[in-house]
Amino acid sequence: QVQLVESGGGLVQPGGSLRLSCAASGRIFNINDMGWYRQAPGKERQPVARISSGGSTNYADSVKGRFTISRDNAKKTVFLQMNTLKLEDTAVYYCNAEIRPYGSSIYRPFQGQGTQVTVSS
Repeated sequence: QVQLVESGGGLVQPGGSLRLSCAASGRIFNINDMGWYRQAPGKERQPVARISSGGSTNYADSVKGRFTISRDNAKKTVFLQMNTLKLEDTAVYYCNAEIRPYGSSIYRPFQGQGTQVTVSS
């Protein structure tokens, strides 16, 4: 059974930093793209950042220059370093990944359960 588990959320003051982690586990043959989405109360889910298996990244305009996505392929883990956090960054952050499980010939999307990030003074 493949699963993604996020960690690292919490409460932080404006201007502060947090680092989110998301580890994939289970019978995994390979992982393609990994990324982070977020959803604030009453708002639609929005993509935050994405990283390919080769390390190419892209970011939402709202987080460029403040957030950095990275991954450790050996540990099947993706990270999101969030600096200079703003009130509007408050949301539940979800990681997702395109994973090819053992026994399958295709990649499927998997998503974690989410971790709350609250930016408040």
